[in-house]
Amino acid sequence: MYSYEECGKMLDEIADSMPYELYRELSGGLRLLIQSKLHPKAVAGDLYILGEYHRNSIGRYIVFYYGSIVRVYGHLPRDRFYEMLRRILAHELRHHNEYLAGCDDLILYDDNKIKDYLISKGAV
Repeated sequence: MYSYEECGKMLDEIADSMPYELYRELSGGLRLLIQSKLHPKAVAGDLYILGEYHRNSIGRYIVFYYGSIVRVYGHLPRDRFYEMLRRILAHELRHHNEYLAGCDDLILYDDNKIKDYLISKGAV
């Protein structure tokens, strides 16, 4: 398993490697929280939120849930774990940039993935 500090260092490295333009108007930056977060539609305690894009009175920012990430990907070798972190960041940055562009494609994709999950659990 990867420590909170290791995960934070990897996220910093990944964030630094991405084009600066992707972060425009992301006023609150990136935050790594230690806890895990279950998705509200989790059927059997098996659907975790890994990251979230937030827009509120504080500004726009991305939160990563360390506890969720290590529960889901903590068993992976370092290179695969690093790749999963990169994918999570890319996903949340896409939410941010689609919001700025007035587009909802990724929200619709996420909603469809949740529907697929619920169907697979016999909850629909």
